[in-house]
This record gives sequence, C-alpha cells and structure tokens, in this order.
Amino acid sequence: MTTFDDRENAFENKYKHDEELRFRVEARRNKLLGLWAAELMGKTGDEAAAYAKEVIAADFQEAGDEDVLRKVAADLGDRADAATIRARMAELMEEAKRQVMSES
Repeated sequence: MTTFDDRENAFENKYKHDEELRFRVEARRNKLLGLWAAELMGKTGDEAAAYAKEVIAADFQEAGDEDVLRKVAADLGDRADAATIRARMAELMEEAKRQVMSES
C-alpha cells in the first residue's frame, strides 16, 4: 500500500467516525429535547420516554432540524414558540456533546 492509500483510508475512517459521532450527538439532543418538551406538557416516566422516542424518530423525516422543530412546536402549541425551541435545541446540543464525549 502506498502512503497515498494510507492517507485516503485514514481520511475515510475519520469521516466515518465523525459522522457516527454527529448522529449520536443529534439523537441524544433530540432525546433531551423530547424530555424537556414532555415535561412542559406534563408527561412523566414512561410517557415522557415514549414522547422522547417520537422526537428522535421525527428527525428521520428530512435532513436538518426543521422536522424536529415542527413536531415539537406543534405538540407544545402555545407553551413555547419556535425561537424558544431553537434556543433550547442549541443548549441541548452542547449538553448532548458533553454526554456523548464522556461515554466515548
């Protein structure tokens, strides 16, 4: 194998690792967002956990965060506006990164 092949493999492995990490962080963020929204809706325990799973699943509808935002905004109604949800998503992204990195 040449040095070029080694570098190519290293870049491919790093890309794969980074994408897997990004996926895990976004899924964790969505779970935390779902738990936050569930609390605002008065859900607890298994009901809150089930709702968090619904939020995670909503992220598979389209690329980006808009699908998650739409779901949570629709479910929360007047309990939180889109700006509040976006701000919470940003805060929770940082928390999700810390959590996932501490597990690795």
